[in-house]
Amino acid sequence: MTSTPVEELAETFVELADTGVDEFDLDDFLNLLADRCVRLLNVPAAALWLVEQGGRTGASGERARELAQLEEGPGPDCYRAGESVVVPDLARVTLRWPEFAAAATAAGFGATHTVPLRLRTEVIGALTLFSAAPGELDKVTDRVAQSMADVATIGLLQARELRRRTDLAAQLQHALTSRVVIEQAKGVTGERLGLSMDDAFGALRRYARSNNLRITEVAAGIVDGSFDTTVLVQKPE
Repeated sequence: MTSTPVEELAETFVELADTGVDEFDLDDFLNLLADRCVRLLNVPAAALWLVEQGGRTGASGERARELAQLEEGPGPDCYRAGESVVVPDLARVTLRWPEFAAAATAAGFGATHTVPLRLRTEVIGALTLFSAAPGELDKVTDRVAQSMADVATIGLLQARELRRRTDLAAQLQHALTSRVVIEQAKGVTGERLGLSMDDAFGALRRYARSNNLRITEVAAGIVDGSFDTTVLVQKPE
């Protein structure tokens, strides 16, 4: 059974919002949005420009992707302004964006309509819709495009926050593990060399610094038995 445009639009909104999954892939997400814009908004091509992670792009095809990767054009301008950038006739912006206008015209496009990827005051990129002939998009298409961009932005920010929390948890776990290893190494060193815990830690730290090592490396060697603790109290010749 073929889905109606309304059903497909609803399904698209669900997909764009569902980014809190382990297999989330940013490139696939951006390409999905571009493809759905072409299918649902009756435009020949669409492209996204995301400022994060070095300026990631997504597109419905190679021509649109190459245009999104240019340093000039409606995408960067839309991002900086945080507002839609409408270009009814690309032939009229050759002075503003000479490289983009020439490349877009050569690719067979006559107009662009760009909306920001924005949540309140935070703008993370832009979505550009390409038209074959000069002219503006109708208001309904504009509103649907902005709605798709808004939902995508929420999904992208959700994925970013999840990634941040995951990275923070990994960092905290690493710090905790390192602390445990150091405490174990202090105990082993103190017992073998007859040192207090504070003196054992001081010996570990001095050796690590003088040999350009991380203290966790020295501690791990002590705990697994691969490091000779007697060198910690040997005076340099």
